[in-house]
Amino acid sequence: DEEEDYMSDLFIKQDVRPGLPMVRRVKEAIEKEEKQKEANEKNRQKSIKEEEKERRDLVLKSALGNENKGFALLQKMGYKSGQALGKSGEGIVEPIPLNIKTGRSGLGHEELKKRKAEEKLENYRQKLHMKKQANEQAADQFRIRFKTKQEERKMEGDLRKSQRACQQLDTQKDIDVPKETWFWIEPEEEDKKDEEDKEDECTSSDLSVSEKLHILTAYLRQEHFYCIWCGTTYEDSEDLSSNCPGDSAADHD
Repeated sequence: DEEEDYMSDLFIKQDVRPGLPMVRRVKEAIEKEEKQKEANEKNRQKSIKEEEKERRDLVLKSALGNENKGFALLQKMGYKSGQALGKSGEGIVEPIPLNIKTGRSGLGHEELKKRKAEEKLENYRQKLHMKKQANEQAADQFRIRFKTKQEERKMEGDLRKSQRACQQLDTQKDIDVPKETWFWIEPEEEDKKDEEDKEDECTSSDLSVSEKLHILTAYLRQEHFYCIWCGTTYEDSEDLSSNCPGDSAADHD
């Protein structure tokens, strides 16, 4: 053999990029594997079901010929291939297709599966509906609790305002002791009372904020002719009843 001429054009034109032989070998291996798969698919023996399906599809795709007795009878009565059935040609052109059952399930199995799927879907929709209702109820309850809390805070503010007004008006009339202990705002020193004092105040703590507010505002109107929502001290009860809208915050709103 003659030695290769490393200065010839044939040698210079060769692709000598790094890694190229490896890429070429991988590509050749993939092509070889695909060819082997195709050969195996061709040589694979078809199952009986596959052969039956191929023969059935071939027969169904082919048009009826003269060898078919039914088609031959139609031709004798004047029927031509491609013509619609019926006296006026309003009938079908192609034969009614076959609905071949290939599975091993019994009759009605598909309907049962369909019914179960519909029931499952309906149950899922009901769950979603119930979940939506639960979320809406939770949101409504939250809004109610939030509104109630706001109203309680507003009543607590009105009660403190009434206590300050009561203490100021009582003091102006030289009343040193409130009619009820909670009529005035308690000083900070009151937080460090003895156990006996706390037991005496249990009767006042049994009242709710709204009850305390109602009692105290009524006392202010009767004793001092004063309305906390108007912020006005009237001359007498007649002046109060004629000029004040009412004895509650709702009346003034």
